[in-house]
Amino acid sequence: MDSPQAPPRGSSSVAARPLLQVQNISCNYELERAVFDLSLTVNRGEQVCLLGPSGCGKTTVLRAIAGFHPVLTGGIFINDQQVSAAGAMVPPEARRVGMVFQDHALFPHLSVQQNVASGLRQFSARDRKEAVADMLERMGLTRHAKRYPHELSGGQQQRVALARALAPRPLLLLMDEPFSNLDQELRERMGQEVSDMLKESDITCVMVTHDQNDAFALGDKVGVMEDGAIVQWDTPYNLYHRPQNHFVADFIGNGIFLTGELCSANRVTTPLGNLDSGTALGWVVGSQVEVLIRPDDVIYDSQGPVKAQVMRRAFKGAEIMYTLRTSSQITLLALFPSHANFEIGDEVSVRLEVDHLVVFARESESA
Repeated sequence: MDSPQAPPRGSSSVAARPLLQVQNISCNYELERAVFDLSLTVNRGEQVCLLGPSGCGKTTVLRAIAGFHPVLTGGIFINDQQVSAAGAMVPPEARRVGMVFQDHALFPHLSVQQNVASGLRQFSARDRKEAVADMLERMGLTRHAKRYPHELSGGQQQRVALARALAPRPLLLLMDEPFSNLDQELRERMGQEVSDMLKESDITCVMVTHDQNDAFALGDKVGVMEDGAIVQWDTPYNLYHRPQNHFVADFIGNGIFLTGELCSANRVTTPLGNLDSGTALGWVVGSQVEVLIRPDDVIYDSQGPVKAQVMRRAFKGAEIMYTLRTSSQITLLALFPSHANFEIGDEVSVRLEVDHLVVFARESESA
């Protein structure tokens, strides 16, 4: 994979300067290769995420950046200093890296104030007191300073872990599944709050997660990983609307694949009608393909040409996610405004409205 060099949103490409460079690293985990020739670049002030299923190697990459895991090949550079190479590692405490763990790893016998101060032993007493007070205020924890972790909510514990990681003023913040122990509503709110705080403070961050909502809330760029490699490094928008391969399309967001055939350079015939692409699709006429259909591509239309039965429904407030089945036994996912309220078993009419056609060679054809 080419090392990504794009600056964070709203920054000038001229001003972008790499803080983290991971160059062609490979790592083993329990004698098996976990990461294969992986490269990435993170600019100063940028927040990025590594996203993928369990076992894809994302946590191994994070641990290698932190200095907890050796590399077999390649190198890692932080602030232009090489910190990892085959047979050589700068220890974690010398890398100026902050770490937020999945379980927060707070000291249960220490108060909030003492937890935040625990990484500031190298500070003078005065500087330590000022740094702790500043972080508690920024995280909204001042009135909880004397409390202990078990007296805090999950969101408050998350803020303490973040305050402790940031108090020593690290060059780079690393987060390992930081929101996974929070309920859905809280994790969404915390994800946005953390993202805003990092951007306001111009903090460079790498997070790993298996949850795309967490990744999209935080990441200027997201690297989707599969089997130890980054298969697409892109903006959240492009990962959703312009996935580069079948795995990314299937892993990101909800959707189904319709079989189809190219009937012209930019048109695909499917069992639910013809779909047009704005540009030539790059295969010869007659090629067998699959077309990605997202829930927002399926539009409720009382006069629509496709009739389907409601099989499942999930109320989401302003919207309802429906699982539909057509008379030809094709399953569709559809996201309707909540006033389009149907019950299981109801028949609905829909049409496909695909603004950007995502097409892949049918797997049997490309094998």
